[in-house]
Amino acid sequence: MKNFKLGVSVAALVMAANAAFAETEITWWHAMGGALGETVNEIAEKFNASQDDYTITPVFKGTYEETLTAGIAAFRAGEQPNVMQVFDAGAATVIGAKGATVPVQDLLSDNGIDFNIEDYIAGVRYFYADSDGKMIGMPFNSSTPIMYYNMDALAAAGVEPPKTWEEFQSTTAPALKEAGYIPLSQSHLPWIFTENFHSRHNLPFATNNNGYDGTDTQILVNNDAIKAHFTAVSEWKENGMFEWYGTGWGDNQTPFEEGKVAIWLGSSGSFGGLSKKDLPFEFSATLLPYWESVTTEPTQTFIGGASLFAMAGKSAEENKATAEFFRFLTSPEIQYFWHAETGYVPITNAAYDLAKSDGHYDRAPAAEVGIQQLSLPGGDNTKGYRMGFYVQIRDVMNREYGRILTGETSVEDAFATIEKEANELLARFAKTQG
Repeated sequence: MKNFKLGVSVAALVMAANAAFAETEITWWHAMGGALGETVNEIAEKFNASQDDYTITPVFKGTYEETLTAGIAAFRAGEQPNVMQVFDAGAATVIGAKGATVPVQDLLSDNGIDFNIEDYIAGVRYFYADSDGKMIGMPFNSSTPIMYYNMDALAAAGVEPPKTWEEFQSTTAPALKEAGYIPLSQSHLPWIFTENFHSRHNLPFATNNNGYDGTDTQILVNNDAIKAHFTAVSEWKENGMFEWYGTGWGDNQTPFEEGKVAIWLGSSGSFGGLSKKDLPFEFSATLLPYWESVTTEPTQTFIGGASLFAMAGKSAEENKATAEFFRFLTSPEIQYFWHAETGYVPITNAAYDLAKSDGHYDRAPAAEVGIQQLSLPGGDNTKGYRMGFYVQIRDVMNREYGRILTGETSVEDAFATIEKEANELLARFAKTQG
């Protein structure tokens, strides 16, 4: 009996010791499928192998919209993950939900991790920040729209990539059309031809500092500059200088990959995927064109993609684990790994410097274009936007842009409709924040 009691005591001590040194487990809900999901899993494995105190488990939750919906439902049920990926259009919903998240800047500082927003590249710093410039969400898969071009097509037409839209419509597009190509397509009209159109030309997109300073916000999309742009785009389509294949991202990227379209406006994050495909031509990329008639000093674009939010309601130990994961994720080595594998931009200056010193851009010059564009001079309207129900607002834009490009409505009427319905949605969102 004495030996049995001794054995029990020893076993209890071992169990207590094991419990004391047990790893803190956290979960990460994300929307990265396919090859991107495999890279997310690899990052998690690298973090878990880098130390013995914490384990992170990534969980794929479907599309951006599905992940956001699942996260909201889980938070209401008190079953939220520690880390949730939220895409750009959903940021206002999460940031506006009081008590739903722990600002990443506070999370890091409270856990003894140095944070300086100036360490992040210029176009990344403030998209997921509050009106005072405090970073709320950690930028993750960050990208910006850039101009990809078929080098063989441009050579056949005897033209260079256009710097301005005036140059495109007067010289580049006619030459490419004559050479047998569709000159231009683009993916995501709201992101590229609306949100970043305003940033590239430093035009206000909404009241209240583009929505950052309050929820009683109204959209300012019904302006002369963008209406002139869409008038030109619809004329290009009529003249065979632009084609729109639908709202699906791949609808417009595929004809470029097939060599039918000479210039495609897409995401800097598409570079990794394009590089791994056996395309029938050489491609490169450069900055988005701008209208010289609108500005002679074009400014930076801002990021799209998504960020990672630390969800509230977790223990101090789990918050510490999340902070350590963010420290690991933003390290130069991991950011460079993510950048090189996927094409998304490295979010910190240190990671960008590491990529340059390693010769990454000597080997793949187009991989640097997104960072170069995000690092252009900024202005009052270049950090992004913060508008609630913006997923639905984008739906309105897509519907009306489709009607413009199929001849069902005029540019004037379409933008009046977008303005009216977007402002109704913004007013509804403001009431939810009261």
